[in-house]
Amino acid sequence: MSKKTRSPLKDKPLRLPGQALSEERQRIWDDKVEAPLFVALLMAAVAGLEWWRAWTNAPPQPWLFTFVAVAAVLFAAWRIYSQMGRLRALRLGIDGERAVGQFLERLREQGYQVFHDVPGDNFNLDHVCIGPAGVFTVETKTWSKPVSGNPRVHYDGEQLLVGGRVPDRDALLRAKAQATWLSRLLQESTGRAFVVRPVVVFPGWFVEASVGAQSEVWVMEPKGLPAFLSRQPARLPLEDIKMASYHLSRYVRVHQGST
Repeated sequence: MSKKTRSPLKDKPLRLPGQALSEERQRIWDDKVEAPLFVALLMAAVAGLEWWRAWTNAPPQPWLFTFVAVAAVLFAAWRIYSQMGRLRALRLGIDGERAVGQFLERLREQGYQVFHDVPGDNFNLDHVCIGPAGVFTVETKTWSKPVSGNPRVHYDGEQLLVGGRVPDRDALLRAKAQATWLSRLLQESTGRAFVVRPVVVFPGWFVEASVGAQSEVWVMEPKGLPAFLSRQPARLPLEDIKMASYHLSRYVRVHQGST
């Protein structure tokens, strides 16, 4: 009889960029697409079996099974079609968060700690960076672009225009709320006040910001964030970076999978 074993890891690994979106996409595929598709194929096979029995003079009921199979196929087709838009959006979001995560990983060379997919209260922080210039939440907006033209994101400090239009979702308000939540979390867990700067990045978009716009919320392309941070004055000593990073890592390990 073999001996019982346990994992050599003391702590659960931290989450990956886009993990919440990836998990949601997998849930939709499992619950909304794979199950009805399997049922449709099963009923089609049953109908085929009944027709075979009819051709071999066995007592068949082909019309009954054909009706059931057609109904199952139509239901599966409708269910799959209704979920394709959401699946494509999730795939785009996952790719965007992973691409941004790759850019942010470069910040480790500048003394930053980088966290991905931090679970909050019924939401997730896409990325958190803690380093010499301070604490930053990074909200990734991977929005589709028109096929033609040269659309841009314009930011005047108060409003976003994406491709010349005001987006339906208020990315700035969401980014501010996330930064406030993280600031409270760090204060409760460390007993120290940390100013958290919200950042919104648009992968693949050219971002135009008016003079003075990058004050309360930073809006930019992800590839420009490392250089932007390198120009900021040092605000956090090493001991504060380690403290905030330690407490956030403990929080993530305890709460991952809870959203």
